[in-house]
Amino acid sequence: MEELSRAKLLIGEEKLKRLQSARVAVFGVGGVGGFSVECLVRSGIGNITVIDADRVEKSNINRQIIATTETVGKDKVVAILERAKLINENVKITPVKTFYLPDNAEQIDLSNFDYIIDAIDTVSAKIELIKRANEQGVKIISCMGTGAKMHPEMLKVSFIEKTSVCPLAKVIRKKLKDLGVSGVKVVYSEELPLKKDAEKEKTIPSMIFVPATAGILLASEVVNDLIKE
Repeated sequence: MEELSRAKLLIGEEKLKRLQSARVAVFGVGGVGGFSVECLVRSGIGNITVIDADRVEKSNINRQIIATTETVGKDKVVAILERAKLINENVKITPVKTFYLPDNAEQIDLSNFDYIIDAIDTVSAKIELIKRANEQGVKIISCMGTGAKMHPEMLKVSFIEKTSVCPLAKVIRKKLKDLGVSGVKVVYSEELPLKKDAEKEKTIPSMIFVPATAGILLASEVVNDLIKE
């Protein structure tokens, strides 16, 4: 495939084939997850399941890669599928229109995936997803808070135990510790939120820079982990 010829030059045919046979799930395809899917598709990941129940809104246009004047009103999983097919017609996208929550978590068999990207906003859903992935031995990387921040250079990749500053990471860190879950890889920011109580607000203020970069970092970690010897 000429579309992936530059990637083949960089990582070689064998590793590219590994990516093409990989199965990755992205939970939440908004400001963070949408950019993750974009990178996964352009990197040659062959099978991607996208889980989200939202529709594209006008307020998404400032930061979500699938949000345009033409996609407003569409289900996000449909918008991301259509965009992915325009990039690589051979990629298999499985859309799942649902809000992933503890109550319906059993509907999705995580053992079907080689890797999971958690870009969910809801704390209870994040915890449930991480816990289940850990129990089933499925690799997962989780995104912490990206709202109310302006500096993508302050994002880091680490394990949840080593996070600091981020209010959401603090909550997740404690809850996972209580569950006895450790060693979860995360993307988080050491930038203080510009609005002190932003993560408690119903609508979290946000611009494109931090969510987009976080999504790219998540995808980068997944791809690099999948091609490790």
